[in-house]
Amino acid sequence: MKKVVYIKNEEVQNKLNQLLSDYHIYYQNLRAFHWLVKGQQFFMLHEKFEELYDLAADNIDSIAERILMIGGKPLHSLEDYIKHSGIKAEKNLEKSSDIIPKVIANTEHLLAEYREILGIAGEAGDEGTVALMSDFISTTEKQLWMLNSLQI
Repeated sequence: MKKVVYIKNEEVQNKLNQLLSDYHIYYQNLRAFHWLVKGQQFFMLHEKFEELYDLAADNIDSIAERILMIGGKPLHSLEDYIKHSGIKAEKNLEKSSDIIPKVIANTEHLLAEYREILGIAGEAGDEGTVALMSDFISTTEKQLWMLNSLQI
């Protein structure tokens, strides 16, 4: 039986840790939006935000495990997440007209990161990370289409 060879690429690991940090802030924002949203769209948005943060929790786990699979160490403290995240922690948003643009902007930020990581991982020959980012991209593009439809 052959030994598994890890693709040790610090740039991919660093980008995945950046994504992991962003995902934790994104997740917490979604939790807050789930709890605080008010208005005519409450029932629909309350459920949608729960669906999105459940998916985010799964993605967080996949990202951290991928970092480990390629020989890295995932960031794992709130301090690290806050320090490295490109997504701003939101507070006290209750109106859907304020929340939805934030969710869209955060989701677009994640999509841009997936595409960047996809390119870097592809150049590194890291097919596992490429596959993970490809899956994230197709799911996220559909989410953005649906979220943007709420604003029409």
